[in-house]
Amino acid sequence: MNLESSLKTYLDELSSNSPTPGGGNVAALCGVLSSSLGMMVCNLTIGKKKYLSVEEEVKNLVALFGEYKEVFVKLANQDNEAFDKVMEAFKLPKESDEEKQIRSEEIEKATFGAALIPAEVIERCNQLVGNLVRISEIGNQNSLSDVGVALSIINTACEGAYLNVIINCSSLNNKQKAIELLSDSNQKYISVKETVNNKISEIIKSLS
Repeated sequence: MNLESSLKTYLDELSSNSPTPGGGNVAALCGVLSSSLGMMVCNLTIGKKKYLSVEEEVKNLVALFGEYKEVFVKLANQDNEAFDKVMEAFKLPKESDEEKQIRSEEIEKATFGAALIPAEVIERCNQLVGNLVRISEIGNQNSLSDVGVALSIINTACEGAYLNVIINCSSLNNKQKAIELLSDSNQKYISVKETVNNKISEIIKSLS
């Protein structure tokens, strides 16, 4: 997502028949939204007497969430760029055997690159989720539902990114590289999913 674009412009582009922005971009954008909600909860905690004992830790968390917010913005834009490179590779000439070979190699290279972006989104989700759990424990408890939404969204970001890793890896000729990337992404996706499900169950019980 280009932050210089208005939300309406972005949604219009997303709704169009253009392949970008697409699901990978939206998955990364979910990471942006989750990080932003984490920051909000931190900011609603800082300065409150009730949470003075954890204020320094919360300040560290708000800075961390801010960093992840920017990382996810960058990944959202990189997802668009990676898809464009795949499309460019498919447009290469394929008349001679040499051209076919070059085209095949460029498609493989671009497709692997397109798989690496959502894999990085998964990695970042895996890093971020524990910090969201932490702010749910020490942050402003009046904002507990907001942390729950942040957790739900980071799970969506991770799951959406995993789907994109799968579809890109399915097109790779180098099956060993595909298997390695899929295995690593799957482990992190499962970890995020389990963490989120467990914590949201706790939050629902505490709010009920």
